[in-house]
Formats: sequence, structure tokens, C-alpha cells
Amino acid sequence: MEEAVKVLIIGSGPAGYTAAIYTSRANLAPVLYEGIEPGGQLTTTTDVENFPGYPDGVTGPDLMDRMRRQAERFGADIRTGTITRVDLASRPFHVVVDGTREIKAETLIIATGASAKYLGLPSETKFRGQGVSACATCDGFFYRKKDVAVVGGGDTACEEASYLASLCRKVYMIVRKPHLRASKAMQQRVFDTPNIEVLFEHNTAEVLGDESGVTGALLRRNDGTERKIDISGFFLAIGHHPNTELFSEQLALDAEGYVKVEPGTSKASVEGVFAAGDVRDPHYRQAITAAASGCIAALDCERFLLK
Repeated sequence: MEEAVKVLIIGSGPAGYTAAIYTSRANLAPVLYEGIEPGGQLTTTTDVENFPGYPDGVTGPDLMDRMRRQAERFGADIRTGTITRVDLASRPFHVVVDGTREIKAETLIIATGASAKYLGLPSETKFRGQGVSACATCDGFFYRKKDVAVVGGGDTACEEASYLASLCRKVYMIVRKPHLRASKAMQQRVFDTPNIEVLFEHNTAEVLGDESGVTGALLRRNDGTERKIDISGFFLAIGHHPNTELFSEQLALDAEGYVKVEPGTSKASVEGVFAAGDVRDPHYRQAITAAASGCIAALDCERFLLK
């Protein structure tokens, strides 16, 4: 027998939990499925020092736990499980959980996030959150006056390197090609920054570290020679992958796979579907912007149901 709900939220993290808080307080009885990573990317982050209201900082898992409990306090039904199929051809939408349980949803808020792309090195995984990061804006502050490395050669990598150069003593850019892919303006900014050193035709063979975290990286040139650099932070800037596979044939997505929304709103291309957080945001990817977009999606959803 199918369950019927007014609001179904797919995904957790700041966007999903905030949407649950707002829709719960509007008496819409939301059901939220947390997915394969309850709490989202912040659960793999140690200290969060730029989220308003926490002058002494807060750990990522603690911040997500507080948001979750706040949503539950107002009546949100938060469940463990993964949405495995959706049918957006007509309302109510037909949704399948874990391949078995069926739900009919009057509205849908998508907050499935985006996953940072990593190199796939075991040592990179080992030191994730202990010197390995995919967000310079989030974690750069912890490496003031230290040496760090940024992997990538596009606009994002150049932006991250420039930002880190304002905080760190030295920034290495590890670029596998003999040139940068970034715009000319971004390239010039990098080349004009004295404490950025671009290492062309280099790949990371291994991230080095000990019990205290990252201490260096072993690099391999395209000609096979190796070089070790001493660093405290290792930043990935090779892109993100929006978690939109479920919706690829049913919603309008941009060229990179992010959900397209009506400008100034959270409304996706199918009426009654809303998107929040990193799944629709290729630019900012911050906890605070994700939470804000979760609020927007909840308000848009509430107004839609009132009509």
C-alpha cells in the first residue's frame, strides 16, 4: 500500500534539514529521507568557524545533529533510507524508497547535494578532514602562514589558490597539463601572485602524513621523475558532481548536471518540484547558502500548496 505525503524532502544536510524545519512549522508534515550520507558533506568536516551564531566554532557533525533535532522538534518525520526511483510525470509524484517502499508525494524538495571530485588515492581518503579538503573557503583559515597545495588548473583552482595565497605562506598549484585551463584573467592573477608556484605536468602520487594530519605530497612528473613537497593542507579543486542521476531524464539540468530553477526561486522545471542546496548551486557551495536555499524551497513549496 502506498503512503501519501504532502511534502517529501530528498536529502539532508543544511538544505534538507532547513527545508524540514520550515515545512514542519507550517504544519505540512514533511517526510525527509536522509540518503546514503545523513547530514551531508559537513559530517566529514571537523571545525566549522564561519556559520553564524557559533562564535567559538562548531564541528560539522554537531551542527548537522542540531539542525536535525530542530527539525524533529517541530514534527518532521526524518527517516533512514535512499530514494531509488522517482516518477514526475504527474502529481502526486510516485517515489520508491530502497527499491521496495512506495510513496505518493504532492510536492518534492530535492536537496541531494553535490559531491566533490577526488583523485581516488587511498592516502587522500585517509587524511580527508585532516588536511585534505575540497573547500578552500571553508578550511583555508586553518592554514594561515603555512604551506599548502591546490590540485587543478581551471578557474576554480585559480580562485582557490588566490584565496589561499592571501592566508598562507606558500601555495603550490599541481597541474597535470603544461598549461592552465582557466580564463586569461584568472591565469594572470595566479602568475602575478608571488607566493603561488605552479607545478605544470605534475600528478599527485601520494598524500603524505602522520597522526597529526597531512605533512606533504609525493608528486610525479609526466616524465616519470618524482618530487616531494612539504605542505600542511591539500586542497582539491577539480570540480563537483551534482547528485542528480535520479532526475536526469525528468528535470531540466544545466550542462554540468545541476538542477535548473526559475530565477529568483527554487522552482524546478516540473510544477511542484523544488531544489535546494548544492544540487542547484555550482558557485557558492557553503553551508549558510545551502540553508538559505532550503528556507526558500520550503516557502515556495508552502505557497504552492496553498494555491
